[in-house]
Amino acid sequence: MNEVWWVSAIKSVIIVNVVLLSFAYLTLIERKVLGRMQLRYGPNRAGPFGILQPIADLIKLIRKESFFPAAAIDAPYILAPVVSAFTALAAFAVIPWGGGWEILGYQVNGYIIDVPISLLLIFALGSIGIYGFIVGGWASESKYSLLGSMRTCAQLVSYEVALALTVLGVILMAGSLSLTDIVAEQQRNLWFVVPQFVGFVTFFIAGVAETNRAPFDLPEAEQELVAGYHTEYSGMRWGLFQMAEYINMLTLSALAVTLFLGGWHFFWLDWLGPLWFILKLALVVFVFIWLRATFPRLRYDQLMSFGWKFLLPVAILNAVVTAILVVAL
Repeated sequence: MNEVWWVSAIKSVIIVNVVLLSFAYLTLIERKVLGRMQLRYGPNRAGPFGILQPIADLIKLIRKESFFPAAAIDAPYILAPVVSAFTALAAFAVIPWGGGWEILGYQVNGYIIDVPISLLLIFALGSIGIYGFIVGGWASESKYSLLGSMRTCAQLVSYEVALALTVLGVILMAGSLSLTDIVAEQQRNLWFVVPQFVGFVTFFIAGVAETNRAPFDLPEAEQELVAGYHTEYSGMRWGLFQMAEYINMLTLSALAVTLFLGGWHFFWLDWLGPLWFILKLALVVFVFIWLRATFPRLRYDQLMSFGWKFLLPVAILNAVVTAILVVAL
């Protein structure tokens, strides 16, 4: 049974709002977890146990004056955070989070769209999102912002190569670029994290760098670059950049779950697919937060050499070994 168009439209609205709500409360959860790990309190003033803090932050950003430099290039300056936020949200359209159900006689698939090259689509959207960061820094007409955007672009390009190479092993084993086919192949056999453990670790490290998360957060390091590519942004324009960063973290975590951890499948009760998917996603996101709480920031020379001299050779070796094994078997 095929899914009718208006069901897909309803799902799109629901998924977008769920992702936005998840981003908002992920900021609260991260601050709470960081506080507990560092033996201090996190946000606890806005609402019971601080649960209204994301709402308070949203109101603050909306009401805050959105200043901009007099020399800023208007259209690129305004569109840059929009591009970054849009590409981050759009990537969730091809991530499968359930097996599908029949509700009131209508087919409801566990994804918004399923395209044969969905993995390439996600990487393409991520590449477009980079333009939001580099254009935002350039259009601000500020040397601090320009330096931050240049470093951001260099880091994203550096680690995007390793990130793409690590999924080659998964593609060879699944024989498809479709994320639904990759999840189905893991259901029939092993989760790919077992034969592709090196690829999984490399993917995760490169994903941390791609999202500018600690210890790879030098592009936004306050001590060295004031605030990075978004130095000259404030209000909701700045909020869109932050939203893009957190949603990219959710996207990379969801992609790691889909590619290596069986997606929405578990060993039993597959009809609870979305629940298993959320639990796995929460575990990967927790590791992101854990890294921020415990690892010191890398210097710029360490940051770049780690990508080109370590992660890239490991990703290439992993892909070559996987190709040899697939052909041999």
